[in-house]
Amino acid sequence: MADRWVWQFIQNKIIIVSMKIYTKRGDKGETDLFGGKRVSKDTLRIETIGMIDELNSSVGVVVAMSPEKNISELLTEIQKDLFVLGADLATPEKQSVRGHDDVPRVSDARITFFEQVMDDLDSELEPMTAFILPGGCQTGAQLHVCRSVCRRAERVCVALMKEEPAAAMSVKFLNRLSDVFFVLARYENLKKGSGETKWMPD
Repeated sequence: MADRWVWQFIQNKIIIVSMKIYTKRGDKGETDLFGGKRVSKDTLRIETIGMIDELNSSVGVVVAMSPEKNISELLTEIQKDLFVLGADLATPEKQSVRGHDDVPRVSDARITFFEQVMDDLDSELEPMTAFILPGGCQTGAQLHVCRSVCRRAERVCVALMKEEPAAAMSVKFLNRLSDVFFVLARYENLKKGSGETKWMPD
């Protein structure tokens, strides 16, 4: 992403100034972190950012499927959260930009919000008594894909955290977000009348 855009900060909002899609700066396998530092594209940090981008695209697929209105609105907010997470991960150190102290960062406040969302939705769901097979309606099934992609991003971020302890908040964020996708999948299947298939060992 950093190859293609200039990030500006105006009134605490990220403003993206478009440049050419191709810059040729990444042709040798390197990319820019926010602030200008060049790193290899196979570093754990860039791998994690790439996973976040993949997750955001997966969430966009769900939104395009027109889920329940309240779910669609929540997913759009989550997509914005994922951009904040990407900016956070792309800025390993405090970065002052245009008079602002730092780029946006993921925080406990958003994690608390996720927990409240899950508590609210869970109150409408039947208690789980067994594992369930990923699936259901189209949106429910795709939300399970989001959950699994989020878990994969979390695993890569855990590896990054071992090198850079500052990534711990990102791990916590992804851990909670994957739970959100699971609850959303169950909720969407409930509202669409798809039900759930329990997995019972033979």
